[in-house]
Amino acid sequence: MTKQIQNEKLAAEITSDPRWQSIVARNKESDGKFFYSVRSTGVYCRPACGARLARPENVQFFATTEAAEKAGFRACKRCKRCKPAGLSLTKANTAKIEKVCRLIERCDETPSLEKLAECAGMSIFHLHRTFKAVTGLTPNGYRAAQRTKRVRETLGKSQSVTDAIYDAGFNSNSRFYESANESLGMTPTSFRDGGVDTVIHFAIAECSLGPILVAKSVRGVCAVLMGDDPLQLARDLQDQFPKADLVGDESGYEDIVAKVIGLIEEPCIGLDLPLDIRGTAFQQRVWKALQRIPVGVTASYADIAKAIGMRKTVRAVAQACGANTLAVAIPCHRVIRNDGALSGYRWGVQRKRALLDREAQA
Repeated sequence: MTKQIQNEKLAAEITSDPRWQSIVARNKESDGKFFYSVRSTGVYCRPACGARLARPENVQFFATTEAAEKAGFRACKRCKRCKPAGLSLTKANTAKIEKVCRLIERCDETPSLEKLAECAGMSIFHLHRTFKAVTGLTPNGYRAAQRTKRVRETLGKSQSVTDAIYDAGFNSNSRFYESANESLGMTPTSFRDGGVDTVIHFAIAECSLGPILVAKSVRGVCAVLMGDDPLQLARDLQDQFPKADLVGDESGYEDIVAKVIGLIEEPCIGLDLPLDIRGTAFQQRVWKALQRIPVGVTASYADIAKAIGMRKTVRAVAQACGANTLAVAIPCHRVIRNDGALSGYRWGVQRKRALLDREAQA
């Protein structure tokens, strides 16, 4: 076998391997999953390395850096971002921000930016920018979110709402009550008691996608749930508001249900009902971005992360979509993966496909 034929055979084997396409595309998501070496240079690197593309017949794949080094290759030193022997810059920054987050969580008051920057080994400007890119929040916003989370966890355990608020790190009741309605969806006392004294009206009907439950509080529609079992939908609502006063099939409520069903059957008509949107500050930013996606248009999780100014929060965006309890009203079904795949959907991928097909024809 001549050398040319041998090289062509090696090249064909490499180019037919899916890992080669990750190298060609410099796919950052493949970093850490495998490494490749180049015989002509004697180095190995990450798939996303920005170095000049090697000839495929010179490429060899390895599962670990140890295996590449054992084969006699040395780590790429082209730039900090692609040094395979250590953490990538993104992962290194994430590790530093995680350290800062733990510091914030341990302190009664948010440490100064100077102290946080010292903890991360960054400048104040770089810390502030990187912290927001990794967490989706500023350091002060992260501290506030942690305190609100702690209030949620302790409201059911404390003897009084005041104790829970102070135990969570708020210096005064007023500072927490300023945002309590948005973060809890009700008064702290009602939240502590599982929604007691909160009246939720609901009705269950049938639409072309199966059973649908629509629930409304005094603030607006607070739940739109879809599924296969009407009883399970009622149980899901009960889990959301375990001690609320759930009132079903009240006279006059049919109009609200009809408007939601109309949105499913005729997406272009829109929904002119007020919504009672309950979630964290980050979730609400994601959900507002979803509401801006036009009918018949889809967006990726990365698109939504970019729209809210937080490009590196793709995973958190996906989690916020999954936490949405207002099906169709907040159109998380219009978010798909980068490759065009539908990915998951809280109410079933088949319903997601049906909704998108219907909207594409609208």
